[in-house]
Amino acid sequence: MAAATATALSATLFAGPSPAQADSATGGPVLVGADGWYSQPGMLFVTAHSDSPITHITAHFYPVDAPAGDPEAGSTEDFTQYSGQDATSGTWRAPVHLADLGDYRVTVDLQDASGATVTGALSPYDLQYRTIVTIPDLTAAPSVPDYLHQQVSVSGTVLAEDPRHPDAPTPADDLPVDIETGRGRVTATTAADGRFTAAFVPTQTSIDLSGAPETSSAYPGAINLATPKQHLHTVQAPVRFTASTHALNLKQGTTGTVTGRAEIQTSAGWQPLPHTTIALFGLGAGGLPDFQAGQTTTDSQGAYTLHVSSGNPAPTAELMAGTAYMPFQQVATEPFSLHVAYTTHIETSAALNDDSTLKVFGSVYYEDARATWPTKPTVTLQYSKDGKSGWKNATTLPVKILHNKPQQPETFARTFTTPDNNAYWRARFNGNPDLATSTTKPVHLYRYATRITGFHASPDPVRTSQPISFTGTLQYKDGTTWKPLSGGSPALYFRPRGSTTYHFVADLDTDKHGHLIGMVTAKQDGTWAVAFNRQTGNHYLKSAPVTDYVDVR
Repeated sequence: MAAATATALSATLFAGPSPAQADSATGGPVLVGADGWYSQPGMLFVTAHSDSPITHITAHFYPVDAPAGDPEAGSTEDFTQYSGQDATSGTWRAPVHLADLGDYRVTVDLQDASGATVTGALSPYDLQYRTIVTIPDLTAAPSVPDYLHQQVSVSGTVLAEDPRHPDAPTPADDLPVDIETGRGRVTATTAADGRFTAAFVPTQTSIDLSGAPETSSAYPGAINLATPKQHLHTVQAPVRFTASTHALNLKQGTTGTVTGRAEIQTSAGWQPLPHTTIALFGLGAGGLPDFQAGQTTTDSQGAYTLHVSSGNPAPTAELMAGTAYMPFQQVATEPFSLHVAYTTHIETSAALNDDSTLKVFGSVYYEDARATWPTKPTVTLQYSKDGKSGWKNATTLPVKILHNKPQQPETFARTFTTPDNNAYWRARFNGNPDLATSTTKPVHLYRYATRITGFHASPDPVRTSQPISFTGTLQYKDGTTWKPLSGGSPALYFRPRGSTTYHFVADLDTDKHGHLIGMVTAKQDGTWAVAFNRQTGNHYLKSAPVTDYVDVR
């Protein structure tokens, strides 16, 4: 730890503020920095260089909050070289003896063999003269946990090292310790001898274990050092299982059953594997699991019963015992085939119009020649807020049977007012025992409602040929919140006094806050209206017009 700390400090010091240098001699002593190292409490390390060998160093200490001119709290000059090729450059160290703990400013006097001196060079770093709390002996047992020995016991001793007594560390009593266990953590409290013990069960195969003392009122201002990380890994034992069948041929709406027994190999031989997941996965491209078609759990004796529905055809599949990344057991697989007759295919396109109407067109077909259409086949349009759950039925559409043959799509279509302007949509073919249900992938269709608030034309009254300006804010509704809509082009209309007809005048602009930007010339009395009613792609709905009457004199 000392070597690592020294390397880190050296890099920090040489990147610090400009060093102090003797005014009277070019090439004289230069102070790079002075600091204490966590690994050696009660020591000061001074880094410096000069053209001639450095012959004498004295360090002076002042409390960081002491005013300039206050007497020093102490000094040291018993320096010996700690690192460097020769005395012209390197790091020197000396013991520090101060009466009180705390942080201190450090000034350094340097002299080299040529007689050049530097007096009172201020170190860019303060000396942290504090108690250091460490855990020098963190231990985990067993170091390689396995299925039969899953619980890991972590123990160690917490020591407090006072820099005033660097050679006499004392046990830290009643001090909390935080232990990092990979994806979790446990805590412990030290006894009178500084010892602590905690236990955990790994939840992953590879663990970086570390411990750190926590802040305690017994050691105010102390430096709490975490231990270096210890790498632990678990042993994953081999697993095997049996299955009563490796193939199910189901009709739509029925359920199949697979039974068997799972075992795990340990130092005591093969034994029942309890409370382990048995799942059936359909395989996709590249033979990788693509979707789950069924799942169960083994009982206390390793036995299982897996019920498989026909909702997810999986001609190429596998049974799997266990799940990925279990810390104490491997995953075992067996090939499987789940076939459901008369698969159907559904395709659809949908567009949400600016008036909140949804236009849907699609088709359904089957491939197997043995299948037949129901008397009145239908497709249900469904919507959901997140496209994953909470699906609601919006409307049911009839499928028009024109061909009544395999591979020949039959169509459905409708335009209707949507119940939700911001939702995920899918079409679901409602099958029967001869045709499986099929569903399209969700598509997100959305339109935001708009409005114009605070609309006002001013001045009112106004003289003829004088400018009229408009204020107001264009907003759109996101969920339950109205937000400014920037970059919109609301349309401005005018209806002269005595008329019942509005006439388009111009498009207004909006700034980044949705505020209206625009001005016209006053000509006659009448009502000004503004509305956001132009085609805006697939994002916004039309707004209701707002009006303001202006008297022109």
